[in-house]
Amino acid sequence: MRYFFEAKLERNDGGFFINIPFNVWEVCKLRDVIQADIVLDNRIIACELTPKEKGIYVIQLDDEDVSGIEIGVPHQILLHITGSLIRMDQNSPYSFDNPVRKIDGMEVIKQPEDGLCGQACVAMLAGRTIAEVITIMDCREWQATMGRMISALNYYGIDHSDVINYTEGRNVVLPKCCIMMERMGRYCHYLIHYDGLFYDSNLGLLQEYDMSKLLGFLEIKC
Repeated sequence: MRYFFEAKLERNDGGFFINIPFNVWEVCKLRDVIQADIVLDNRIIACELTPKEKGIYVIQLDDEDVSGIEIGVPHQILLHITGSLIRMDQNSPYSFDNPVRKIDGMEVIKQPEDGLCGQACVAMLAGRTIAEVITIMDCREWQATMGRMISALNYYGIDHSDVINYTEGRNVVLPKCCIMMERMGRYCHYLIHYDGLFYDSNLGLLQEYDMSKLLGFLEIKC
């Protein structure tokens, strides 16, 4: 999976680093030092993700990697981490050519209790029940991550971008359909944008959304 965000190149005693704006444990289900590659100023650079604490990582870079790259100013970063998805589509009856449904409309599904917003988003996109999605994702309250949601989308044959865009409150134009992430304490809250409206499993159908709360989004192709 690939992750697109804006960040600064900074220096420390170990060389150079870039802060990753999401919790790697939650998103990728990988731990320890992680091998990855990034695109930075049109360069493809092999690198390591080094843990700091509780899922917070930095991209560690050498002097040669960053030669000629300006320090302390925002850069567009495309991060690629292999093996970061949980496979749950091996026995799926669906595929991108034969999805569970064509997304040509959306209905709000309210979560029956707190902590099921991720499962509710997949249920809205797939047109299935939250109970079924919980079984497919194999996770309950407060356990849904973007990685598990993407794996569930793959199971249902719901096509999506292979890049998660981390906007961190910056103004963006959302695609026609996407899963939105907003920070809610130590967790993320997930909701759906479809055709100019916002489908929130807590609040229902919303006509407007405060984009300053948006952490990022994953485009759903429809």
